[in-house]
Amino acid sequence: MSENNQVQEPSLYERLGGEAAVNAAVDVFYGKVLDDYRINRFFEKTDMAKQVEHLKAFMTVAFGGPNQYTGRSLRDGHARLVQKGLSDSHFDAVMEHLGATMQELNVPAELIGEAAALVESVRGEVLGR
Repeated sequence: MSENNQVQEPSLYERLGGEAAVNAAVDVFYGKVLDDYRINRFFEKTDMAKQVEHLKAFMTVAFGGPNQYTGRSLRDGHARLVQKGLSDSHFDAVMEHLGATMQELNVPAELIGEAAALVESVRGEVLGR
């Protein structure tokens, strides 16, 4: 067998459960975020229906699913929030809610770790540095 015929590992998106899993996670996640006094002020003037759809599309792409994301870059999308004081402590709170959401949805620990590493890898972009 040649090297080109190797079986490709399923993406994190597929291993998490695909579209249904991403949709469920985003819905639970934003419930936690909007209940958190540390970060909910950043969403005061946000069209949450639109925001939910953006995050679902972004997470799908980030986790290796089909690319339907047409939003702004992470840096551009968060620039206004950085001007309002978005910092590492806020990013940490978001990471906390992502982990709690995935645990609540019974995602295996190794997949939570993979997802967290992907999100952590964009911290600098989100915080504009």
